This record gives sequence, structure tokens and C-alpha cells, in this order.
Amino acid sequence: MFENVDRVPGDAILGLIQEFQADNNPNKVDLGVGVYRDEYGRTPILETVHEAEKTRLTEESTKTYIGSHGDPEFGDSIQRLVFGAASPVLAANRATATQAPGGTGALRLAGDFCRTQFPTTSIWLPTPTWPNHIGLFEAAGLPIKRYTYVDDNNQLDFAGMLADLKSIPAGDIVLLHACCHNPSGFDLNREQWQQVVDVVRDRGVLPLVDFAYQGFGNGLEDDAFGPRLVAESCDEALITQSCSKNFGLYRERIGCLIAVARDESAMTDVRSQLATTARGNYSNPPAHGGAIVSTILNSEELSARWRDEVSAMRSRINALRSDLVDALAPYGLEQQFGHIANQRGMFSYTGLNSDQVERLKNEYSIYMVASGRANVAGLRQDNLDYVAGAISDVVNG
Repeated sequence: MFENVDRVPGDAILGLIQEFQADNNPNKVDLGVGVYRDEYGRTPILETVHEAEKTRLTEESTKTYIGSHGDPEFGDSIQRLVFGAASPVLAANRATATQAPGGTGALRLAGDFCRTQFPTTSIWLPTPTWPNHIGLFEAAGLPIKRYTYVDDNNQLDFAGMLADLKSIPAGDIVLLHACCHNPSGFDLNREQWQQVVDVVRDRGVLPLVDFAYQGFGNGLEDDAFGPRLVAESCDEALITQSCSKNFGLYRERIGCLIAVARDESAMTDVRSQLATTARGNYSNPPAHGGAIVSTILNSEELSARWRDEVSAMRSRINALRSDLVDALAPYGLEQQFGHIANQRGMFSYTGLNSDQVERLKNEYSIYMVASGRANVAGLRQDNLDYVAGAISDVVNG
């Protein structure tokens, strides 16, 4: 039977990782893979994570299953982080959390749930969006449609976005990036969020908010503005959350699907279905990462230190954005690439085309995705001038 199995191209980003690792150029720069890096090019384990793991090793007493919804302590902690401790949504018991294998697992769980419960619905994704959104929802069997987000001049096209949202039929699903839009780095301001929520609510569209980067934009509280507004303004919503970036737990695969319903009774109904969906998918989520997160968030001392660590990562990324624009200024490119300083999160739609990206790789060993998306966190103070000079060459040369 296997002789009928076709070979398909590998994942583009994973392919970049392999090319980068095989590159012998001592000046090589990895701006492709979506992980945070420190000034030494490492993806460090947070100090608070180390402390929580030590606690876990001494206090863990069993390796039994944790149930399809995961650890209740983790779910409660994440809901307080996403909504705020004083949230009216939590006070009304309108929300439920289901632990999942990473933010990716939470998205797939959301897709499977929607396909089962709403078999005729479509999901609307922004153009552009994280490429794996397409694969995840196609695999879940949801028809995919697109709405405008970035225009041909590499700017946020909010007018186009709003016009497209106003055309979405009632009962369809719309995916919104909470903050640190991947891949563009362009985020909505508070006024724009209000307009989007008004349209989504009035049209009877189900919002699915992908919240993968809380704390990496403007801060843990500011970044939660959109998801909180959605949950408080709409009768129904889905929010997928990830601990990969803000806790640095990439390989632990820890995320969460939060469902918000009209009232507690409807929430209980939805919760029962999510358990069934999870059971048929991965049965039980892995426990270790969730235990680390709940240990940190339920310790006043560890939580305060973790918030400082998130702030330090965010500050480093935002500083690198401005520093790259400054490094491009001597080449007369500060206006052309000035948007990089205003974007948020790890990623930037630089505006470089695929030919320029290919030249950067082949001539300078600077790796990024063909679309021109760069992981700003891959920059360092000691390679900014090198990267700026290479960009100047492929743009001006």
C-alpha cells in the first residue's frame, strides 16, 4: 500500500532550520524560526520556569491521567491571566478552559469542535496569517475563506478588513489575532478593536481569537484588551492561548482553548462537548508544562518575577526593532523600513520580496521566510550592522 503514498514538500520553516544548521558561514543569521532568542542567540529557559520545575520534581506524587480538560488549576490560572482576576466573564461563570497540547493543539481542538457542532460553517482567516492556520482548519474539515489585513504596500488595511468583515454571513467563524500579528507584526489599536467587535457581534459571527503572544506586544494587560473586549461584548467566543512564547515552554506543548458562552448553563453544555472532542483527538493533554505554569501563576513571588522576565523579553524585541531601523538609516532606508519600529511581537513583514530574501540567504547567510517575514528576536547588537548592510545591498544594489 505504501507504494501509492506520494512525497510532499517539507515545511518551509523547518527546511530553513536545516539549511541554517548546515551553513558554515560564521556570520550567518537566523531570522526564520519563530522562537525568542537572547543577545547570545539562545532560547533560554526562564529562571522562574527552572524554579517551578524544581518544585514540581519534589512535590509531584502521581503520573495518573489529568482528564480531557486538563488540570483545573492550570485552566483557572490561564483564565485569570487572559481575562483579569476581576473579569465579569469569570464572575458570571460564562467561560470554560480546556488544556491542550500547545496553542496549535488548542486551534485544532477549536476546529474539530466547530466542524462537529456547526457542519455548514466556514472560517475566515486574515490575509496574511500564520500558514499553519490553513493546514489546521483544512485538516479539521472547515471551509476556509479570507479577509483583508495587509495591503499591497505592506501596511495594515483596516478599511479593507472592516469591509470584508461586514460581508461575512451570520454563523460563520472569523479568526482574529489578539496581538503581535503573525506574520505581519501589525496590530489593531483599541478603537479599531471596538469597531471589529461591533461588526462581529452585530452580524452574528463567532469570533475565534488566537492569543499566542500575550506580553510580547505592549504588556500582559494591554495585549489582553482585544480578547477581553470580545468576551465581554459577544455572547459567544473561542480563544486559543499558548504558553510557548511568554513562558518559553516551546517543547512542553502547553496551551488552552477557552470557550465563552451566553451563560453558565450554555457554557456547561459546550464544556461537555469539548471533553468529547478532546477525547477523540489526543484524549489527555501532557501535564508537565501546565504544572509549571500554574506553579508560577499561583505563587506571588514567582509570578512577579515571571512578569519581569516577560517584560525584559518584550523590551529587547522592541529595542531591536528601533535599532534595526536606525542601522538602515545610513543607507537611506529608514523610511522604507520605518514600519518595523511600529510593529509588535517577534515577527515583521519587512517588505522584502522573495528574490531579495533568496539573495540574503545565498550571499549573506541571512535566513528568513520567502514572504519577507523576519523574526526580529533573531537579531543581536553585534549583527545589526551586518544585516542592515546586506538589506541595503539587495534593495539598492
